[in-house]
Amino acid sequence: MASFNESMQDYQQQLKRGLIQQAYRGLMEYMQGLKTFFRNRYPHAFVSGNLYQGYMDMTYFSFVPAALKSRDLKIAIVFVYDVFRFEAWLSGCNRPVQARYWEIIRESTWDQYPLVPDPLKADAILTHVLVEDPDFADPQALTARIEQGTLAFSRDIETFLSTIQD
Repeated sequence: MASFNESMQDYQQQLKRGLIQQAYRGLMEYMQGLKTFFRNRYPHAFVSGNLYQGYMDMTYFSFVPAALKSRDLKIAIVFVYDVFRFEAWLSGCNRPVQARYWEIIRESTWDQYPLVPDPLKADAILTHVLVEDPDFADPQALTARIEQGTLAFSRDIETFLSTIQD
């Protein structure tokens, strides 16, 4: 593993090339546009006002259909940098809520989506890959794939939650 100084020298060299800034700016613009798309297309759901930009580990925003909001749950639409893909995460509004639903799902027979190993050390309860290796050359098609996957994930969760008493 490189030292902090070595990492900063490499970072400086990458910045001098100019592509990192261009890519990052483009990704933030795409994510902001995706958030606006969800807000406009689904006015009955809550879409977070802020875009979490992260530390080049993840960038996300929250999409909260009414059926999840009433349970203090939300869906995060996430770009995960190290695997370079879009994912949907079921999350709680806080760690105790997250741990409670993680336990409910773990104890059930429902295994449609993978549980995170430890809900107290993760930002999710369940995860779902929406788009592997996204093609940013066609943002409309990418948005459509993310939308379809997110809605299917949300419906599956809502269907499961309708079968449990909590």
